[in-house]
Amino acid sequence: MKYRTLHGNVALKVPSETQSGRVFRLREKGVKPVRGGAVGDLFCRLMVETPVKLNDDQKELLRKFEQAMRNDGGTHSPRETSWLDGVKKFFST
Repeated sequence: MKYRTLHGNVALKVPSETQSGRVFRLREKGVKPVRGGAVGDLFCRLMVETPVKLNDDQKELLRKFEQAMRNDGGTHSPRETSWLDGVKKFFST
C-alpha cells in the first residue's frame, strides 16, 4: 500500500500475520534537523483494528475457523511481546 509521508508517497509492504504494535522503520523519510545534517528515519507503528458488531454469519465463520485450527492441531496464539520487549526486559532486571 502507499502511504503519505513528509517526502511524498511511499510503499510499505506489511507481511501477513503481522501483529498490532509492530514498528516499521522508513529510512530517510523523517524530519531533517534544524541545524543541518541527514534526514531522520520515520517510524510507523502498526495498529490492527479488531472487527466489532459482527453479524451472526460472520460470528459463525469465526467459530468454524477456530474449529478448523483445532482439528489441524494448530493453535492461534499471536505473540504478545516482541523481540525488542525481551531485550528491554533483559536490561531492566
